[in-house]
Amino acid sequence: MICIECLNIDFNRMLLLAVGLWPYQRSKLARFQIILLLTILTSFVIFQITAFLTLKFTADLVINVSSSVLLYTIFVIKYSWFHSNIEVVKCFLEQLQNIYNELTDANEINIIKKYNSDIKRCTIGLMLSVILPLPAPILYQFCPNFFDILLFINESRRFPLKKIIVTEYFIDQKKYYYLILLHANVALFIGLVTIIATGMILIVYQQFACGMFRIASYRIERAMTVDILRKDSLRNKNWTYKKLIRAVNMHREAIKLSNSSLRRFKIMFFFVVIIMVIGGSLNLFRIFQALSLKCNFEEFLFPLISMAVYIIYIFIACYIGQQIMDHNIDVFAAAYNIQWYTASSNVQKMILFLLQRSTKIYNLNIAGLIVGSFENGAGLLSTTISYFTVLYSTRV
Repeated sequence: MICIECLNIDFNRMLLLAVGLWPYQRSKLARFQIILLLTILTSFVIFQITAFLTLKFTADLVINVSSSVLLYTIFVIKYSWFHSNIEVVKCFLEQLQNIYNELTDANEINIIKKYNSDIKRCTIGLMLSVILPLPAPILYQFCPNFFDILLFINESRRFPLKKIIVTEYFIDQKKYYYLILLHANVALFIGLVTIIATGMILIVYQQFACGMFRIASYRIERAMTVDILRKDSLRNKNWTYKKLIRAVNMHREAIKLSNSSLRRFKIMFFFVVIIMVIGGSLNLFRIFQALSLKCNFEEFLFPLISMAVYIIYIFIACYIGQQIMDHNIDVFAAAYNIQWYTASSNVQKMILFLLQRSTKIYNLNIAGLIVGSFENGAGLLSTTISYFTVLYSTRV
């Protein structure tokens, strides 16, 4: 069992409980919650695709439906993939707890706590970024009907849902307008919470790995400080060897943790990134088309939400990947910058052995195609804009 307070993941636990994906205390209610939420997400994807069966098949219809379907498809993929690997998530959390329990140095514990606090603040920030702005577009959909009620107009002047998301329920959509609107908004809210909950628990692993990289650097610096001060002591040399070995082991465990937490989700990330590039291009096209035709705000409300989700997701993913790269480099920078030339010859050999690993840059790699870094994130956005440019030039 893990200690929520030690790992500082109380908000992460709350988000996972909200969508039924917390790996502990798996009750019948949690299983029912998973079935219900997954049914809501999947059914809304299906009811968007069925629009092709009843509406005239045009290029605009394909673009409008695909741009919204792809976002909800990401929700379904994230939810189902995370649910199928729930035991893996549990093992990772227990692994983090074991690593935390093995720390005895107060400074090392403070390093881990600092990174855990950063994760908590990031989780709270993402929660607020969804909870605070989301009611605005939801309430906006009710505004026409609200004013119709105030003005005693029996028939609505507008039908916003038809313009925001194209769906086909094979029923009278005006009669069951509020049920359809409820389905769309609930599915969107569940999907956004799922992305935050699952994404942040994976970030917990990577941030914990960053903390372990920092501890490895701290151990190298600490070992060499004592060795320089008392290098003539045979007992101190043995202590220095042990500290350097512990630093190397911590560095190795950090890489192992980072790789293992990504390995089970590589395929999921690969499909999610591909869908985001395609969906981003389609939503950019819808936004520019709505602006060029001077359409109403409803025309690009959903594309704006989708693009915000894509950009934030890609930025955070690339930021975490960049952090892993930088922290790994910091380990070798610590070994390089210490006064190794004043240490004993045997210690110098150990440091040279450690520096040999610096010739190979470590990064988060997905299927050999996508690398977690700011450079790759800029490349993904550039690819999205390129596809949008091609699409826009062929449609104008």
